[in-house]
Amino acid sequence: MTLDGEKAGRQSRSEVSAAVPICRSIRGCISGLMLAACILASSATVVPLAAGPRGAYGVRIEKAWIPMSDGVRLSATLYMPDGGAPEAKYSTVLNYHPYRKDERSTSGTDRYLAAHGLVGAVVDIRGTGSSEGKAIEYEYSDIEQRDGLEVIEWLSKQPWSTGNVGMRGLSWSGFNSIHMAMRKPPALKAIMPNMASDDLFYDDVHYWDGMVHHSTWEQGFDVSLARSRTPDFPTDEEALAQRFDSPPPTLFYIDKQRDSPYWDGRSLNTDYSAIDIPTMMIGGWYDGYRDSLFRMLEHMDVPVKAIVGPWTHTAPHSANPGPRIEWRNEIVRFFDHWLNDKDTGLMDEPPLSVFVRNWYAPPGTDLEDVPGQWRLEEWPLPRAEPRELYLTEGKTLADAEAGAGHHELEYRPSMGAEYGSRWWGNFTPDQRSVDAKGSLVYETEPLTEDLEILGNPMVMLYASASAPLANWFGRLSNVAPDGSVTLVTGGGLSGARRDPTAEPTALEPGKVYPLELELHVTSWVFPKDHKIRLAISNAFFPLNWPTPYPMTTSLYFGSDRLSKLVLPTVPYEDRPEPEFLPVELNPPSADVKYLGGSSSRNVDRDEESGRTRISVHSTSAADYPWGRRTSDQNLIYDIDDDRPEAAELHSDNSITILLEDGARLLEYRGWMDFEGDHNNFYYRYRRTLLENGIQIREKQWEKTVPRDHH
Repeated sequence: MTLDGEKAGRQSRSEVSAAVPICRSIRGCISGLMLAACILASSATVVPLAAGPRGAYGVRIEKAWIPMSDGVRLSATLYMPDGGAPEAKYSTVLNYHPYRKDERSTSGTDRYLAAHGLVGAVVDIRGTGSSEGKAIEYEYSDIEQRDGLEVIEWLSKQPWSTGNVGMRGLSWSGFNSIHMAMRKPPALKAIMPNMASDDLFYDDVHYWDGMVHHSTWEQGFDVSLARSRTPDFPTDEEALAQRFDSPPPTLFYIDKQRDSPYWDGRSLNTDYSAIDIPTMMIGGWYDGYRDSLFRMLEHMDVPVKAIVGPWTHTAPHSANPGPRIEWRNEIVRFFDHWLNDKDTGLMDEPPLSVFVRNWYAPPGTDLEDVPGQWRLEEWPLPRAEPRELYLTEGKTLADAEAGAGHHELEYRPSMGAEYGSRWWGNFTPDQRSVDAKGSLVYETEPLTEDLEILGNPMVMLYASASAPLANWFGRLSNVAPDGSVTLVTGGGLSGARRDPTAEPTALEPGKVYPLELELHVTSWVFPKDHKIRLAISNAFFPLNWPTPYPMTTSLYFGSDRLSKLVLPTVPYEDRPEPEFLPVELNPPSADVKYLGGSSSRNVDRDEESGRTRISVHSTSAADYPWGRRTSDQNLIYDIDDDRPEAAELHSDNSITILLEDGARLLEYRGWMDFEGDHNNFYYRYRRTLLENGIQIREKQWEKTVPRDHH
């Protein structure tokens, strides 16, 4: 998968040969489906990653099979401390995911843990990577979690084990760290989810903010899941039946269109007491899953810690831009405290280490480091002060209401095409072109002093629509004196889901509704002489699928209909700063050589016809001991402003495997078509496998699903 609007192949200014390839994606790194060419080095002080003054142990890598009760074996790679006493016991930190561990570079994080006396265990989920078994049908399935319980028990009973296990991981493995803690296996003593969510319906990849979403990650994972085991990639009948024939997960999710017991059973936010072990979280201001971290800090009744920096969906020691931190030392401190009963001092510090973002120019990604400063804080923030800014007739944001009236907005379903990101995260371009195509825009006067916010801005709207289905989106931005507009945060609200505690219901056309639109959590300092901007729209395509009816909406202000923006402002206070160790560079991987890649995103608008096409394309390639893997991904979103019900997505994804001996060339390919009308969504998926140019397998799926208030 690629990052919309970002450049492939960016390199730091130094130490490229020793740098670490990273993949910035919604679910971590799916081999072959992201920008594996992004090779980075830290701008901070760096030292080689090896045992020595910073680590008491050498590192020994072992492969193991973990037997499940039904006879299936899961593949594990164990990063073991080496050089200790023969009778020494070690606690284990598990990283459990479906992203084919043997097709990724040797884990610098797990090596770091082993060098500091913790076993790093990386395990492929059943039916993925090098593990045995049938491919998983969907994320965080019951069988995946039952297997996880057995993995934890197995790790706790090894002769080298203290009996204590922790879990950690980015994205998917962060999610299942949360889910496994909810199941309370006795040996699991602490978790450290990195960029994961506590809410699988409103705050995950399938239904962002409760609305249909189709991403590059989903399309890439559908074809990646079909591949057979690394490194031999068998194509016998059993292997193909277990993986290639497995239905694509997108098929599973298209009829899960409302918050329901399915989602609730896997979402911590329905009952934060479900976790009763210490938890530490890592988040990023340019990551889509940042909200859950603050909710968990506030609501969990266990020891909780968190670090939030200016990062995308990646590891903080190799993030680009920075500043980067040696967060792996914080992993060691956390797990040493809770697994090994060592007082590392971590729990004496305030619970939240937060990077406060400052304004930067120009908007976009061309930064070595995001400007700002680190602070240690409590959460909720005791000194937070809400500031209300009222929408006015003159399209200003004012400290006091001024007159009564309303503004009308003609629905433009293609609104959002220029946004430049696949979720409410990542770096985005100047928002002027986005605001100009289907938004109501409100601004303050130039600020007379700096204004800091930290938390979730709220947009309180009084609104009506001429159609039974409508969505509202808000984007908070910083307007510089030169007119450039930098996105700070945003969020969306389904009008049918205006009351999240009730079943979705249609709107009564013309009726005025009070709406509470919570924007995603953020940190920002608006400088003196800059303006605060709020843009309101009824579409944000393709981030969210459009509602099907042409319409006009109205926003009301003044009198008893006080539409307003509420900012979580933070008065200045002299606060301590966290102290992070210098970043250690990972050694070059002996197993993986990334060969580069490319990424592009184009928007073609035909203003006369009202049609818009968004084209997303990415490629990547890597060499492994067993051969070469290349990938190619194409997504085309089409929409007609006069026919929003007929919006379409067509995707074409391929992964090609050339084995080292040159005797076998495998091409896995998947095509998805998704479109709709006023009443239904129509889904088609076709998957093929070619071996040495000859098609040896094909599967197809089709499904028609009623639109459930979308």
